[in-house]
Amino acid sequence: MTLSNPLPRRASLHEQTYQTLRTSILSGELAPGDRLVETQLATQLEVSRTPIREALRQLQREGLVAVDTSGGLRVISVSVSDAVHLYDCRIALEQAAVREACLHASDRTLDDLQQSIAQSERAVQRAASTLNTFEMLNLDYQFHRKIAESTGNPWLTDLLDQVFDKMMLLRVQTTRHNPRVLDICREHRQICETIATRDAATAIAAIESHLNASKVRVVTALEALQPSSSTDV
Repeated sequence: MTLSNPLPRRASLHEQTYQTLRTSILSGELAPGDRLVETQLATQLEVSRTPIREALRQLQREGLVAVDTSGGLRVISVSVSDAVHLYDCRIALEQAAVREACLHASDRTLDDLQQSIAQSERAVQRAASTLNTFEMLNLDYQFHRKIAESTGNPWLTDLLDQVFDKMMLLRVQTTRHNPRVLDICREHRQICETIATRDAATAIAAIESHLNASKVRVVTALEALQPSSSTDV
């Protein structure tokens, strides 16, 4: 290994490696439960093991990668109980987000939310064979993040981002087998309309109803994938 001009190159390689692995995990290319072997990843990405190791440590700190019983690293799998806890966290955070959005969301934000809904509607109208699950998940994420950003509270946005990462893994697990768990355009439109009226109580009820319905869809899909979950969870 050459050490000429190492600091900028290492920083650049680490960031590129981290972003590549993170995207692969959140898109499902690296599936929940997949084992992550430094030598194999280094060969595939054509880098040394050092940036791989640094990237994996960062992903482990973020909770996207965990040590298994043999001491190796794997992409985390989200259990039914994890899913319930994640949704409970989201409901609490997003109730706060829509309440503040009713006070602070600009007309530009409302227009952006409408455009996001229109994009999602076009996506779900495609044939099932061409439905891009990662695209749909990203559109869903962007809709909810725009609401959080409109509050002007960066701490709230940061907390939601942490939950969204785990949610992305959960949705990848379930949408592979049941893309209709993403059929949420009507619910998004209702949320947007309530924010536009500046009626905080109605907006809070709408986001709670939406996330509880999503929770039921996703947990049901996850239980169908884990027939032994009653004894494992």
